Amino acid sequence: MPRPCALLCALAAAAALLPAAPAQAAAPAAPTLRFGSCPESVPNPAAPDRVECGRISVPLDWSRPRGPRIEVAVSRVPATGAPAEHRGALLVNPGGPGGSGLPYAVTKRAKLPESVRRSYDIIGFDPRGVGQSAPADCGPMGGLFDLPGADPVPVGPAAERAYLASLRTMADDCATAAGEVLPYLSTEQTAHDMDAIRTALGEPETNFLGVSYGTYLGAAYAARFPHRTGRMVLDSVVGPWDWHDFDVIQSRALLRQRDTFFAWTAAHENRFDLGGSAQTVRRAYLRVRDRLAARPVAGFGPAEFDRAVYRALGRTERWAGLADGLRAYLHNGSPDALRPATAFDGPDSRNYEAANRIVKCADGPGPSTRELVRDVRRIRRLDPQPVLTGMEASACVYWHHRPTHRTPLGGPDAPPLLLVASAHDPVTPIAGARQLRRLLPGSRLVTLADDYSHGVFASRGNVCVDDTAAAYLLDGTVPTADVRCTGPGLPTTR
Repeated sequence: MPRPCALLCALAAAAALLPAAPAQAAAPAAPTLRFGSCPESVPNPAAPDRVECGRISVPLDWSRPRGPRIEVAVSRVPATGAPAEHRGALLVNPGGPGGSGLPYAVTKRAKLPESVRRSYDIIGFDPRGVGQSAPADCGPMGGLFDLPGADPVPVGPAAERAYLASLRTMADDCATAAGEVLPYLSTEQTAHDMDAIRTALGEPETNFLGVSYGTYLGAAYAARFPHRTGRMVLDSVVGPWDWHDFDVIQSRALLRQRDTFFAWTAAHENRFDLGGSAQTVRRAYLRVRDRLAARPVAGFGPAEFDRAVYRALGRTERWAGLADGLRAYLHNGSPDALRPATAFDGPDSRNYEAANRIVKCADGPGPSTRELVRDVRRIRRLDPQPVLTGMEASACVYWHHRPTHRTPLGGPDAPPLLLVASAHDPVTPIAGARQLRRLLPGSRLVTLADDYSHGVFASRGNVCVDDTAAAYLLDGTVPTADVRCTGPGLPTTR
């Protein structure tokens, strides 16, 4: 296979890609990892905690261990407990695909139960293609970063053709910028990187906390390395589906969540002044979007509006801000109250969006154009104005590398894992957790009932969830049955 020139050129200055070993060389040595200072992107925790960072060299293609190599950036916050309390290393991943895990070791650790912080070294890492680990680039990505962006919801044949054309351009841009690296920024390759980190740390097993896409990564590791899988908490579970199918399921869940938001806003009419019924609030919402579609304000149009809505619907603590933003626009014509949640501001977001598409399209077959248009039309029949922001795998329709198999997830040889889910999470609907559990015999599902947010363990402040997960991580205690915890319900307002 030719050397991936586009990647090599992009990474040469950072020395992230090392030369291939000569054919007569001995088998590659075991990976090494030395810790030192961290880049500025990693927060510096207060004493007595400390964070340290290092890099590990791994093959670009794990089926060719003597081929080109990349470096994966790793961070560590050591456990603070006594030696007798130590349980080893706990790798963490924040989701995405495309989320940077290097700073996450610090930010997530700060929210973990104290018993977990005392017992585990928390290990963050930037997955390949992300942040400090051979970052992916897709150039302009078919106009994704244009402000204002094109309306992301195609209505009618002409708009559908334009929508498909933008996806083709996005796929072309990724192929041009990333080159032959496209097949290798996959979840399966990242699972191998995780095992290399385990080896370099001298750990017999991989303990892992994955959130959102991190659950997909953890399940892929358990499928590939079941006998090296330790204690895994998979929080806000991505179901074992093709990425396009997952995106469609998510878009339907977002419609249900938005209806709940409309009703909640109406129940607080005195607070938000958007109407006293869900239908009235919906009409106000559509007025905002229609006006922005007709006349964007300072680069803020329907695409930016939908990104703001997508972000807000996933966490109930953001609902009041969304409702306030709708009211403010209707009163004074300014979208500023919505704008902070939507900006594409700098290389981190561009890298995230590129890595997101590249990983999804490397993980399995994408949809056909016929399937994509059919599914978009079906969603629009459910609601003429859906939120399609999360349908990132649509770009796989025209991807230049078309994998022939799906990423394996879970399996009967993996030990029991702990799955955690919010009952009404619209970003990773609970059906995904139930489906994945069937692939992981003996595993248990912890459900936060009457909750509507994405991200649960050490996130929602629920003692039942946090104590159950902490007991599993510390002692390997697997509940005898699924656990149902009482959730907070819908948010209150002042």
